[in-house]
Amino acid sequence: MNAQEIKNELDKLLPNPKCELEYQTPYQLLVAVILSAQCTDKRVCIVTRELFKEYGTPEKMITLPQEKLEEYIHSCGFYHNKSKNILSMTKDLLEKYNGQVPNSVEKLTTLAGVGKKTANVVFAEAFGGDAIAVDTHVLRVSNRLGLASTKDPLKCEEALNKFFPQKDWGKLHLQLVHFGRYFCKAQKPNCDNCPFQKICIDYHNN
Repeated sequence: MNAQEIKNELDKLLPNPKCELEYQTPYQLLVAVILSAQCTDKRVCIVTRELFKEYGTPEKMITLPQEKLEEYIHSCGFYHNKSKNILSMTKDLLEKYNGQVPNSVEKLTTLAGVGKKTANVVFAEAFGGDAIAVDTHVLRVSNRLGLASTKDPLKCEEALNKFFPQKDWGKLHLQLVHFGRYFCKAQKPNCDNCPFQKICIDYHNN
């Protein structure tokens, strides 16, 4: 299957994919994406609903002691590292960009604790940019469908960027995330109803 054929099938399956994190501003999205590492979007939304009531801006967040932030985000896992990253990122944002989230991947990755995946999500989702963020779902799907052959998210992103036209990246990122989350799951993927059986390496191997 070529890029267009894969895109057509994903458009049938997931015509209007939406980011499942809840946010009002690019800053809130950035915090939510940091919290979502190794955690479900559902859990992050429960946490951020409370957190953002009082601390939804960089100016408010920076007033929160790390221990207090850890209490808020405890259930997201890795709360010590995540709270440290959120506060470092917020400090950087206030000092380098007057509290405004920058709208380029290059600038986003200059913020403490913000890697390429997080930057890509924020760039694509908050600013409508062309970027494919590779999380565990996208990595798994890409390898199963033979779109990439690597465990390295950056190499996977490179392979996907070469394969699919740039104009499709933003929507495609969400389609691949949802396809991995709800169809091509890590355990018990829904192979019987999958439009990609003929190209799926896992399907043919098992």
